[in-house]
Amino acid sequence: MSSPSLLVLYGSQMGTAQDTAHRIVRQAQRRRMQVKVLPLDSYSVANLISETLVVFVCSTTGQGDPPDNMKNFWRFLFRKSLPAGSLGRLDCAVLGLGDSSYPKFNFVAKKLHKRLLQLGASVLLPVGLADDQHDLGSDAVIDPWLASLWEKVFALYPSLAEVIPLQEDEPLPPTYTFHFLDDVKEETDDRLRIPMDHTVPSQSHPFPARVVFNKRVTELSHFQDVRHIEFDITGSNIEFAAGDVVVMRPCNSPEDVELFCQLLRLDPETLFTLRATDNTAVPARLPQPCTVRQLVESFLDIAAVPRRSFFELLSTFATNELERDKLAEFSSAAGQDELHSYCNRPRRTALEVLADFPHTTAELKADYLFDLFPEIQPRSFSIASSLQAYPNRLQILVAVVQYKTKLYKPRRGLCSTWLASLDPAQGEVYVPLWVKKGGLKFPKEKSTPVIMVGPGTGVAPFRSALQERIAEGKTANVLFFGCRSEIKDFYFKSEWVEMTKAGHLVLFTAFSRDQEDKVYVQHHVRENAELLWDLIAKKSACFYIAGNAKEMPASVCDALKEVFQQEGSVTAEEAEQMLVAMERTGQFQSETWS
Repeated sequence: MSSPSLLVLYGSQMGTAQDTAHRIVRQAQRRRMQVKVLPLDSYSVANLISETLVVFVCSTTGQGDPPDNMKNFWRFLFRKSLPAGSLGRLDCAVLGLGDSSYPKFNFVAKKLHKRLLQLGASVLLPVGLADDQHDLGSDAVIDPWLASLWEKVFALYPSLAEVIPLQEDEPLPPTYTFHFLDDVKEETDDRLRIPMDHTVPSQSHPFPARVVFNKRVTELSHFQDVRHIEFDITGSNIEFAAGDVVVMRPCNSPEDVELFCQLLRLDPETLFTLRATDNTAVPARLPQPCTVRQLVESFLDIAAVPRRSFFELLSTFATNELERDKLAEFSSAAGQDELHSYCNRPRRTALEVLADFPHTTAELKADYLFDLFPEIQPRSFSIASSLQAYPNRLQILVAVVQYKTKLYKPRRGLCSTWLASLDPAQGEVYVPLWVKKGGLKFPKEKSTPVIMVGPGTGVAPFRSALQERIAEGKTANVLFFGCRSEIKDFYFKSEWVEMTKAGHLVLFTAFSRDQEDKVYVQHHVRENAELLWDLIAKKSACFYIAGNAKEMPASVCDALKEVFQQEGSVTAEEAEQMLVAMERTGQFQSETWS
């Protein structure tokens, strides 16, 4: 059999599956194979019938949904009209990236694997189910899975075994080359140009929304800074309903941009153009020409915790013996515990790693920046307002992420810190954004009650829902809200009081730290068993949960099952089945995040 051409297709929401796909590509390149990599929705899926060797790498989002960049592929693949043997000539493998703290762990990879078998594909090895919750992260599954993959590929194509692979310490060619321009002139930054056409804003064409206000809504003595932020979307053609989300890309801080340019000896004002070394498209989001500052500020994710691939590539540039040995250890399978102690556990950023390896950083060529640093990924926030209550406005509720590790500097969330820094009082500030459908859908029927459990910032989509429902005359609304303290972090208190007085809302509050015994939303769910049973069993109420994925959703579900057992006189097993049935029909919905 002749040497195969490998196709690696990925579905990635936050960049992890993309990074893993590129890792497979590098391993194939070292084996001197012809290889191509694409996001699934950039690949013409009809061509799959003529492919011979494909590796699929995909993550799972939301409640078992495919990532945004594989949704079209997903719809096509599950068409009932596809003939059973249509992928008969395909050898393939599926690697899933997931998090076992979510109920639908690696659902997309499992379902894809099953569907490929149905369509007649030959699957080379069992589906890989990488788990972020593992002590060593996803690599605990990925490493042995990849070793098995190459064994299977070598068995299929014996000619590959005769090829002398490239050494691990030999750098592969960069994806792009930089061409610096001597003629440095002021470029107009068109990222905030308001589009004159009437297209709906999207990831490729975001709308520059002006920040109208940015207020802290927690007491100054409270440990967390939570922001209520409003954007002006006049003239944007943006429409949204309760449950939808707004998406935006953050920028790196000016201090980080300056430090990065110092470490790599780059002048931030220098202009460059990019050229791809193969058929890869130049990133559409980057202007051509572009300044180094623009690139580092809005494109390269230098403040993220770097993945193992970062250390693998960095090690190929190291000439200093001490640094080279350490980087080689971090890149090896045996050194993963050491890497986690150095990088993942304290949440060390890529920029801090560069500062820790100054000799190697000094050897870095600009050409490899796109291979070293992933693109800054978009962040999604539940929309916390309704267009019916606030026309031409869009509001969000953002908890500013900051925490301590063993490192001297506190760790900060890139997007929340960036948003908190935008002060409209200091001059006009714009955020390029777009809107997409969220996971929560609210009933159209006027008579259907809704029960919402939204502790903390989880209440954001329910504020949007209540504003929308009340404007439409839908007044059968129940809200369970929980926070630490009534005076420190009771978001939108005056609004809930007003809705309650008007008879549009039944409100239950749990302030966990305001008394000796901690009280949470699940306690109030149990205490109101009779009301909830009446609403769900007799009036077909829809039940919603939004908030942190840690323990709250499972605790609320357990409380709800107890309500079913107590009021409906059913067994634990029957209560479980009732909840499953509610989820299947959309009567029970949840949107959680870690």
